[in-house]
Amino acid sequence: MCCRPAAHPAEIALKSEERKPGFSIVLLHIVASESLPLNTRLSGALCFKNFIKFNWVEEDGTYKLPESEVVTIKKELIGLMTSVPSSLQTQLGESISVIADSDFWTRWDTLVDDLVSRLTPDNPKVNLGVLEVAHSIFKRWRPLFASDELYTEINHVLSKFGEPFVRLLETTDQNIEANKNNKDVLKQYVEVLNLLVKLFYDLSSQDLPPIFEENLAYVTSLLHKYLTYDNPLLATDDDSESGPLEFVKAGICEAMTLYMQKYEDAFGELCKPFITSAWNLLTTTGPQTKFDILVSKALHFLTAVASIGGHAQNFNNEGILGEVVEKVILPNVSLRDSDIEQFEDEPIEYIRRDLEGSDADTRRRAATDFLRQLLEKFEALVTQVVGRYITHHLELFGKNSEDWKAKDTAIYLFSAIAAKGVITANHGIKSTNPLINVVDFFQNNIAGDLLADTGVYPIIKVDAIKFLYSFRRQLTKAQWNAAFPPLVNNLASSNYVVYTYASVAVERVLFLTDDSGRHIFGKEDIMPFSKDLLEHLFQLIEKDPTPEKLQENEFLMRCVMRVLIVIKDGVAPMTDSLLQHLIKITNIIRANPSNPRFYYYHFEAMGTLVRYAAPLQPEKLENELYTPFAAILQNDVQGEMKEPKSLPPDADSLLEFMPYVFQLFAALLEARPHGPLSDYYKALVAPILMPALWESRGNVPGLARLLTSIIPRNAAEIVANNQVEPILGIFQKLISKRSTEIYAFDVLEAIITSCEVSAIQQYFPTVLTLIFTRLNSNPPEKFKQRFVRFYHLVSSRDQSGLGADFFIKNCDSVQEGVFTPIYLNIILPTTQQLARPLERKLAVVALTKTLADSQAFAVKYSKGGWGKTCEALLKLLENPPMPVATDDVVVEVDVDDVGFGVGFTPLNTCKRQPKDEWPEVTDVKTWVGSYLKAADVRKGGMIGNFVSERLSPEAKNVLVSYMR
Repeated sequence: MCCRPAAHPAEIALKSEERKPGFSIVLLHIVASESLPLNTRLSGALCFKNFIKFNWVEEDGTYKLPESEVVTIKKELIGLMTSVPSSLQTQLGESISVIADSDFWTRWDTLVDDLVSRLTPDNPKVNLGVLEVAHSIFKRWRPLFASDELYTEINHVLSKFGEPFVRLLETTDQNIEANKNNKDVLKQYVEVLNLLVKLFYDLSSQDLPPIFEENLAYVTSLLHKYLTYDNPLLATDDDSESGPLEFVKAGICEAMTLYMQKYEDAFGELCKPFITSAWNLLTTTGPQTKFDILVSKALHFLTAVASIGGHAQNFNNEGILGEVVEKVILPNVSLRDSDIEQFEDEPIEYIRRDLEGSDADTRRRAATDFLRQLLEKFEALVTQVVGRYITHHLELFGKNSEDWKAKDTAIYLFSAIAAKGVITANHGIKSTNPLINVVDFFQNNIAGDLLADTGVYPIIKVDAIKFLYSFRRQLTKAQWNAAFPPLVNNLASSNYVVYTYASVAVERVLFLTDDSGRHIFGKEDIMPFSKDLLEHLFQLIEKDPTPEKLQENEFLMRCVMRVLIVIKDGVAPMTDSLLQHLIKITNIIRANPSNPRFYYYHFEAMGTLVRYAAPLQPEKLENELYTPFAAILQNDVQGEMKEPKSLPPDADSLLEFMPYVFQLFAALLEARPHGPLSDYYKALVAPILMPALWESRGNVPGLARLLTSIIPRNAAEIVANNQVEPILGIFQKLISKRSTEIYAFDVLEAIITSCEVSAIQQYFPTVLTLIFTRLNSNPPEKFKQRFVRFYHLVSSRDQSGLGADFFIKNCDSVQEGVFTPIYLNIILPTTQQLARPLERKLAVVALTKTLADSQAFAVKYSKGGWGKTCEALLKLLENPPMPVATDDVVVEVDVDDVGFGVGFTPLNTCKRQPKDEWPEVTDVKTWVGSYLKAADVRKGGMIGNFVSERLSPEAKNVLVSYMR
């Protein structure tokens, strides 16, 4: 079996060229060549960017390319970027960012000088290129925590870039004035100004630069000029397309927000004209979507103003607050025609914008944030003023049911002032305004919309569902028992947004916990209708069977996943139906994976099924899932495996799906840990040992888990087929990189504990050499802990021919006497740092067996080794590890925190359970005492003599108490 599809000839040729010296320079020549078509040059720029991304530096920062090539790239790249068309500039700019991530500024200290030298007073095209590069590098500072290293870098930049920046700001202003009637040139200079405003933010993001503090009155007056600037030549005809001036003004508001939040002491007096102008903008700017970015940033600025006591007092007046609500809040929270069009024409985008925080720059969200800031300062007054508008809009709807927009506005305003604090993904709104009653408002104004089958406008139906979703924490279990069935019934709506919001709310309610951490709804609550619920969700997902449409709606699949997690082993009676749906979806989406969130939830749903159904029906799940999984992994198939000819795999699906498939294959194996390995899995062994498969960092965790699940079940054949050495070759590859060294121990432990000693003895000194080399290179504590666990694993298995003496003998074959410093300086101290109960238990067993049975510790290390080992054991027993309960809780991971497409995404529903190497040992103190007592009898009182001779009186008393 081959785990990769056949590559296109062009791809093969390109990969071959990549390995040749100077490949990157050839690409830059293609990009620079004006005689080539633009598309060819763009392909060259894309190829260069991707080549640099994967071939610039190793994990430790050393260059992968020859030094001469590195020097040439840095020398030529800036000049090339400033001279090529803008479509190429973008790709080259991203390449520079990649290089700067590893090299700026200490290994590329000429970069800022190079940029500054290329700035011109009268060539906007060149300046745009230079400033794009500068922004792509300096914007990295915005989210970073302060550090000496960061400030050193910023000061380096400011010392060279600060004054030229202020001068360029001045000349750009002059050029805008000089070209105010020349549309094309004017637009270029305004685009330069836009980048200068972004850079003003970048350079100020950590601390107020002295160059700006010295020139703050001038710089802010110039920025204020452009906040109020207007020129018809810069306006766009399209109501949905923002023009360059909107971006400049939005950027100015963003920068002034930063200054208000961080540098109010320097900016306090200078901010007053900005406050007036921002208010004027908000009250005079039209509702067109092209102004959304500007309006939202202006609202962010006023929110920052309202957060500061002295400025906030300007709003502490009923009349002024009424004007704020009337002129700013209401126009920006009321639905516009463009919102309704998106609801109807782009429903999935409407949902994502509303739910995922991508509406941060929408008018609604920004107006809400402003209102909540005012509420925080003046709770009673804001509640009173806004309450009047809520009542007014509900009355408008009561008089005319066709005026559903008025009710939407009322519900939105109520939600805005009812919520307090941060709204969490897990629990929704946790704290509410004590001056209003959320449940009463729901019962009086919203419950009817949730229950009604007809006569409710879809957006109002969504408002009702979203209200439940947002305030889910405020309802008791009894109230949820009444609200949940009608919520589920809304999944039957014919409206895409309604049934999707219903699935979102159902999923989050099923995840909801009370104050004690117990889920509000458990298996017994959901099981009676779970089959129908799942069947309906699958029908909605599969309604359009094209790959793109089927995986469009990740919210439905997330709901499927959550129902399966809640019903746990209740999946068993539905296994056939669930397999049919999940396999069908797998076979469709693997042809064209396009939505990482959808297939993450999809594979988590599969993981749940494997976790709860495979222990009961292992052969069935193995047989059913093998074909779709193998189809993802194979193209050219040999041996026992059948080729799924109807669905040829796609290269992208390999990259996207393989890590999931490896995990699920492993979980299937782990569900049946004993007995011979099936032919299906035997056929996997050779392919997963192919070194190329381990090149992808995203494959490694899943591959390591699969391999370590196979080895114990197939050890004899692995030895017979001479596969021990290739497996240890994988161990060697993994331990050579910091990012994979922990998985190296997973593979090593599996092979050491599964194979006869005779099969691994010849390799053990080499294994130790690799580990000791890594220990000498200042590894992280996690590496030391995994090494120490490995030591205890070997030491505890003397009954298998391993043990402490086996370890010591092999250490001596590497270097005489090397064990002593490793044992004293690494093994003993790190043993006390082991935190997991099963690892502490393993250490207890290993140390006990060392004391009882090790010849080396009895004789060779008699002076101090036996005593120090016993003291380490007693320290562990001061806080003895307790038996580990079976983990039946699926830990929720916020999917937005998962790095999709950039490596490995773990499946939490079928995560590997920790393995107890010594399940027969339950009470460790009793076991230690009885084991040492038996050893003392077996060895004619030798252990008792050691206790008397080698322990302090205190340690002796403790140990004797165990042995009694």
